[in-house]
Amino acid sequence: MKHFYRTLLLLIICKAASAQPITGTWYGILNWQSTQLPIIIHIDKTTDRYTSTWDSPSQGAKGLATLKTNFYGNQLSIDGSNYGVKISGTFMPDSNIIRAEFSQGLANLPLRLQRTPVTAPLRALATRPQEPADIPYRQEDVVFTNAKAGAKLAGTLTLPANGKASKIVVLISGSGPQNRNEELAEFNQRPFLIWSDWLTRQGIAVLRYDDRGVDQSTGDFQTATTADFADDAEAAIRYIQSCPELKSMQIGLLGHSEGGLIAPMIAARNKAVKFLVLLAAPGVPIRELLVKQSADQMRLAGASDLNIQTSSAINRTIYAVFERYPLLSDSSFKRKLTDVVYKQLTGAARGTADTSAKQSEINESVRTIVDPLVTPWYRYFITAEPTKYLTKVTCPVLALNGTLDMQVNNEANLAGIKESLQKAGNTNYTITALPGLNHLMQKAKTGGIAEYGTITETVNQAALVKVSSWIKMLK
Repeated sequence: MKHFYRTLLLLIICKAASAQPITGTWYGILNWQSTQLPIIIHIDKTTDRYTSTWDSPSQGAKGLATLKTNFYGNQLSIDGSNYGVKISGTFMPDSNIIRAEFSQGLANLPLRLQRTPVTAPLRALATRPQEPADIPYRQEDVVFTNAKAGAKLAGTLTLPANGKASKIVVLISGSGPQNRNEELAEFNQRPFLIWSDWLTRQGIAVLRYDDRGVDQSTGDFQTATTADFADDAEAAIRYIQSCPELKSMQIGLLGHSEGGLIAPMIAARNKAVKFLVLLAAPGVPIRELLVKQSADQMRLAGASDLNIQTSSAINRTIYAVFERYPLLSDSSFKRKLTDVVYKQLTGAARGTADTSAKQSEINESVRTIVDPLVTPWYRYFITAEPTKYLTKVTCPVLALNGTLDMQVNNEANLAGIKESLQKAGNTNYTITALPGLNHLMQKAKTGGIAEYGTITETVNQAALVKVSSWIKMLK
């Protein structure tokens, strides 16, 4: 759940040239939704390539490694999409600054970087009590296997001390490589630890596990799709069914974000699933969700209606390639997508004051955009239709979303879930929008990503109580 889903970064390239070194430490301030967030970029160069890390002091994050750093002429591009972040900018040697753009979820914010530290009101990392002080239940490490993938999945099983649980919940995390706690280290958050602790204290057993290839689990995360992650979660069900102590329990799935797409995929085909809890789950086609997500993030960042409309149109054009050519080979699809992105990028550049970008710089920008989008996961995910699975779900369903969720819009997606369940003939469902909660089920002010590091709770009590009460009520 690294800020839900990867979105596009459209770079406008400016021409300049400089032999000045860009290596070293750079300091800047992000003005995001009335909040000043200091950011520090460290750029280094080995024999043949640049590398970088970044710090977010007010969020307690330091030394966050980026995936790739490019510097051509005086154009800087930093790919930190493992944290949902990309930075692009122009190095201006005369003034020794970098005029940059910080992108997260298509919220594009201006960022001025300089060599000397800049001051801003720093806030301590939000204190969130998460580690249970006294554990009144049993917990044990477990390992189960997805034979289809050849992956061993490591997790934690928690059980009421008296062993009298009648229900067990498998937790399914959102997008990105997640450990069993669905940990967001950069924000000091471990929401699945909170969910597991709360539910087990309420007499409900819980199984949570590291994604394949993460922490103690084996397997290849990078080549996996949403369907593969569904297979992993289904392996957890088989493990429960194989354990004498657990096999008589009703099995439920709690999926957050992308996990809320995976849970119905399994329930639609596996009758061992007796109930679903969907947290901030998609209910509309993913391509529509992403367009809305991008527009909401841009609106929060203060973008004009015209810019939002332009960005949405570009996104729809690019997403249409995924829908139109699902059967193309990887190489053919990449060529097709590259052509479309190139046309969109050059078209956007023509609308700016600087139209003299070097061809090599444009090509590099196109490559930077396209490469992350041709992964197996993205090609599968962008064409996903939640209704395909929800219309086959007949077990009880609880779907929750926050009214300030700016990543999965509550109105459209909860309505989509409800409509699909009705088509399935399912009458045992509860659809609830929780006032003032964001994508992480925290009490928020704007729902913006910038708040994640400052809110003092990991999961709001109203969400915890709603879920546990609903599960305990099930027969």
